[in-house]
Amino acid sequence: MEASRRGVRAAQEARVTADFGRRYLVEDAQGNTYAAVRRGKRTDVAVGDVVEVTLASATDAVIERVLPRTNLLMRADGVREKTLAANVDQVAVVFASAPPFSEEFLWRALLAAHGAGIPPLAILNKTDLPEQQRARAALARLQALGVATLAVSAQAEGTAARAALIERLRSQVTLLVGQSGMGKSTLLNLLVPQANARTQDFSRRLNLGRQTTTATRWYALPEGGALIDSPGFQSFGLAHLDARTIAEGMSDFTPYLGGCRFNDCLHLDEPGCAVRAAVEQGAIEAARYLFYRDLLAARP
Repeated sequence: MEASRRGVRAAQEARVTADFGRRYLVEDAQGNTYAAVRRGKRTDVAVGDVVEVTLASATDAVIERVLPRTNLLMRADGVREKTLAANVDQVAVVFASAPPFSEEFLWRALLAAHGAGIPPLAILNKTDLPEQQRARAALARLQALGVATLAVSAQAEGTAARAALIERLRSQVTLLVGQSGMGKSTLLNLLVPQANARTQDFSRRLNLGRQTTTATRWYALPEGGALIDSPGFQSFGLAHLDARTIAEGMSDFTPYLGGCRFNDCLHLDEPGCAVRAAVEQGAIEAARYLFYRDLLAARP
């Protein structure tokens, strides 16, 4: 008997465009948007996922299955894991001189991107503010680590900032991450002028009110590609990464990996460690090595 005669709706593909915890928005190939829930109340869905859904009504859908991903960026503190986005082309880490930023947050974000196999882009925002010395030094350090960088003032020099950003973001799916207050919302509104209106629409569709400020959302770029905006957060947990992945994600360690006496060297207290020798010779910054040691010490 045909599925339609049994009253069973055929599954169709859609992309997840907003994540509100256990509720989502999905968009099909025709541009239709549905409020959706995951079958079985599972929490394995992320913005950017391509999923199979069945329609429950003209406005509601059920996510039946998550299709295979190219990548998934997440953070984990050892107790909880938080998926940020799936199937992205690059991770843009946004920071600014004020409010004060954490350089460790930047380094942790780079490691998370490395662990997910996603190229990073570091964006220094608010370059019009005074006292840029620390932020510029952090940007230079990231450049020395081989990270692509960009410096803009989204608020004071919007036209120039937009042009520079579009050059890096066009035709890419880019996830924006950063600590609270770094100006991600200003960047988003500069690039997607209708973003605020779409946020209000998300709120109405899911009856979430002001909770939309804590949601991750997909915005199509007029020039092609998309931005995935994530809520600002202060801590980037890396408990999901093992020691080898962390070491390999430290690009300043890379020239010395494989040169240790022992193949399973953790670069802590083992004899004949090429990484520690590079630290002692000044080829690797002591602050970076201490950051690495602290990460391994904090692992569960």
